[in-house]
Amino acid sequence: MGLIDTIIADLDVVRKNITSFLFIILNIVSSIAIVISNKWVFQFSGFKFGTFITILHFIMTFIGLAICAYFKMFTIKRVRILDVVPLCSLFCGFVVFTNLSLEYNSVGFYQVMKVLTTPFIVFVQATYYGMHFETPIKLSLIPLCIGVAMASASDVEINFIGTVYAIIGVVVTSFYQIMIGQFQKNLGVDSMQLLFYQAPISAVMLIPIVPIFDDVAKLRAFVYTVDNVSLILLSSVLAFFVNLSIFLVIGRTSAVSYNVVGHFKLCVVLLSGFLVFGNPVKFWNMLGLGITFISVIIYTHIKLQAQAKPAPAPQPVSQPLIAAQDKEKVEEEDSQQELTPEEEAETRLGKIVVIPSESSSNSPHLSSQNLTSR
Repeated sequence: MGLIDTIIADLDVVRKNITSFLFIILNIVSSIAIVISNKWVFQFSGFKFGTFITILHFIMTFIGLAICAYFKMFTIKRVRILDVVPLCSLFCGFVVFTNLSLEYNSVGFYQVMKVLTTPFIVFVQATYYGMHFETPIKLSLIPLCIGVAMASASDVEINFIGTVYAIIGVVVTSFYQIMIGQFQKNLGVDSMQLLFYQAPISAVMLIPIVPIFDDVAKLRAFVYTVDNVSLILLSSVLAFFVNLSIFLVIGRTSAVSYNVVGHFKLCVVLLSGFLVFGNPVKFWNMLGLGITFISVIIYTHIKLQAQAKPAPAPQPVSQPLIAAQDKEKVEEEDSQQELTPEEEAETRLGKIVVIPSESSSNSPHLSSQNLTSR
C-alpha cells in the first residue's frame, strides 16, 4: 500500500502542476491579447477612458461568470456583501493609485516601481502571515526584479508627489493580490465564486472615480459605431479571461508566483514591441530581458523541486512509553493472580468500605449487588 499511496500522491502533484500551468498559460495569453486590444481601442477607436472601460470589463466578467454558473461550471455560494467590500476597496485603490502613478511619473519610473510589488509581497507574507520562503526562492527573485527593471526602464524621472503615489500603489496592489488568496480561504470559496461577487461590487464602486480620471464630456459625446463597439466588446471579453485567470493563478499558487508570471508577461510584451512593432531597443533592455527569462526558469525549477519533496512522515508513537504501559498492566495482573484467598477477601472488603455509610443504609440493594458481583 505504501508504493500505491506514493504513486497516487505523485500523480496528484502532477495533476495540480498541469492545472496550474494551464491557468498560467490562460493568464499570459489573455493578458497579452488584452494589451493589444486595448491599444486598438485607445488608438484606433479613440475610446481613451481607462476607468470607464475598467467598469465595462468587470460588468462583462460578471456576465461571463453568470453564464458559467448557468451551465453548472461552478456553484454560486452565498456570501455577505460586506465581507467582500474590503477586497473590492483594495481593487479600487489599486486602479486609482496605478493611474495616478502613471499620470505623475515617467513610464520608466512607473515600471521600476511596479517591480517592487514582488519583494513587498514576500515581506508582508513572511512578516504578518508567517509564510516561509526558502532561501533559493528569495535569491531567484533578486535577479528577476533587476532584469525586469532593466528591460522596462527607458526614461526614469523622479518627483516627490509621483513617488508618493507610486509607493502607495505598490502597497495597495500587494495587499490586493495577497487578499485574493486570503479571502478565498477565509470565506471558503473558490476563484469563480469570489470573483462573482467582487466584479459587480467593484464596478459600482468605481463609478464615482470616473469623473476624476476620465473626461466625462468627451465620454458622453463619443460616437459608438459598430467597429468601436466590437473592439470594446472584444476587450471586455478578454478582460473576463484575464480577471478569472488572475484569481485562478493566485488561488492555485500564490501572489508571489503570480507576480513572477506578471514579470514574464511584461517581458514578452516588451520583446514583441521590439520585434514586431519596431520599438527602439537598447543593450540594457535586451540584457534585462535575458536576465528575467533565465530567472523565471530558475524560480519555476525551484518551485517544482519544492513540490516534489515528499511530505514528512508522521511521528511514530513512542515505543518505550508503550512498553512501560504494557509492563505496568502485566505487573498489575500478576499481583492480582498472586493474592491469597484471605488477601483477596480483604481487598474486596476494602473496596466496599469506601462506599459512604449513608449510601449503604439508603441503598442496601446496591451494596449487596457490589458484594455479589465481586
